[in-house]
Amino acid sequence: QVKLVESGGGSVQSGGSLRLSCAASGYAVTARCMGWFRQAPGKEREGVAGIDWAGATRYAHSVQGRLAISRDDTKNTLYLQMNSLEPEDTAMYFCAASTYGLCSGSWLASDDYRYWGQGTQVTVSS
Repeated sequence: QVKLVESGGGSVQSGGSLRLSCAASGYAVTARCMGWFRQAPGKEREGVAGIDWAGATRYAHSVQGRLAISRDDTKNTLYLQMNSLEPEDTAMYFCAASTYGLCSGSWLASDDYRYWGQGTQVTVSS
């Protein structure tokens, strides 16, 4: 059974940093296309970063250069390092896993991911 559990969210001031974690069980993080998504109140869920089985990454334009997706194979955990945070980054952040190793399409579409965590809240104040 695939399970994803996020942690690491919190409240920071503008310009601060956070690292989100997503502990996976039931499969190896290296075997799946995985991604980070976020949803702010009143807005649609948007993909911010994806990583495929080979370690290739892709980012949304709005976070390019500030967010970095990575994984630790020994801990079977996915990470999202977030730097230079802005109030616009305030949202619930979710990790997700595909049923495939290769990421498809934009890599950042919710419909391409089957398994989801419960989310962790990030709040950035100005």
